[in-house]
Amino acid sequence: MGSASASATQSLGFTVLANAAATCTDGTISGDVGTFQASPTGSFTPTNCPVAGAIHVGDADAIAAYNAFLTRYAALTPETGVSCTLLTGTLAGVSLAPGTYCFDAAAALTGTLTLIGSSNDEWLFLIGTSGTGALTGTDFNVVMASGAAACNVTWWVAQAATMTTSNFSGNILAGAGITFTGGTSTGNAWSRQDVTITGTTTTGCQTSSGPGAGHGPRPEHEQCNQGVGNGSEGCDPGNSNNRHGSNDERGGTPGTPGRKGGGR
Repeated sequence: MGSASASATQSLGFTVLANAAATCTDGTISGDVGTFQASPTGSFTPTNCPVAGAIHVGDADAIAAYNAFLTRYAALTPETGVSCTLLTGTLAGVSLAPGTYCFDAAAALTGTLTLIGSSNDEWLFLIGTSGTGALTGTDFNVVMASGAAACNVTWWVAQAATMTTSNFSGNILAGAGITFTGGTSTGNAWSRQDVTITGTTTTGCQTSSGPGAGHGPRPEHEQCNQGVGNGSEGCDPGNSNNRHGSNDERGGTPGTPGRKGGGR
């Protein structure tokens, strides 16, 4: 089994990624939506669901990302004797440090789970390490504490994932369908079958880049201080030319402007 990597998990660049069909009713999606199959078998159906991102139905970007997802899903598939901390019960009132955790079969979760760690720490949850097992959450809340980041949490699920009136955190890699009803989800939802969202505010993780990404994410741009003489920051006004030569300062150093007005 491969190790969990937050940057790898984010790098596909899709908030919702399904095999054939993705639907969203009375919800919102922040990030791109993609399906492996093209029309007519592949489709995205939004009903009163604004999407802050691009739609990719069976195009080259979605196909590459979906294949990368399958590779990642297979790499995380638990092997016999996988090293993990075995969990049982609903996880209500439980606090967990960074690490790898597993349910040997299905996980039926309620209450509040608290993940405590820094912004660089990662969590990997393996649901169904015996080969079968679904993830279900009802009124289930995942709270990130002490700077922990939802996008650094990965939930690998042998079968389907279903969240109902929950405030969920983490990226789901599901072997079957993913269903959100009500509540919120912070993280990406990638399924080997379909993704169905009803009344859920869904916010994806699309800020990392990495090999095998297929459709690359939109990189976060560095902030610029473009006053003459502030020195080179490696970006341009408005982040328009990130990491290329500056067309404003041209090598100016603090206290020594590179150019003034119509100068060089």
